[in-house]
Amino acid sequence: MIKLTSLFLAIALTTQCSQDETLRAYGAADRLWRLQELNGVTFSANTQLFFPEKDQVTVQGPCNRISGTNKLPYPWFSFTLISSTKKACPDLGQENIVIDALNNATLVEILNDVMILSNTENLNMVFRAVD
Repeated sequence: MIKLTSLFLAIALTTQCSQDETLRAYGAADRLWRLQELNGVTFSANTQLFFPEKDQVTVQGPCNRISGTNKLPYPWFSFTLISSTKKACPDLGQENIVIDALNNATLVEILNDVMILSNTENLNMVFRAVD
């Protein structure tokens, strides 16, 4: 009986450790998220987030494609830049504002088709899922 209990405990612990606790498991998977507002102001430069795999974040800004990670469990957020293309365009300034905001975001909330990235210093990024 002790061996059987130990086996069930080992299986439960293994299952717990392998669960995806990232944004993907909480509604972000397989969806494209378009930035609608930044700090209460409509954001007009086309910027989208995608979470292609566990811990991965892809940003398609108005100029560049940016890859990064978020290895924290939901609802925490920490964007770490891995790579970026280096194209220039008229909205490059807006793109830099978005990347700065992503670097400062610490919390994420997903409810249906809305995702909000924020922090305790009044950052508020509102994204909507693209159909």
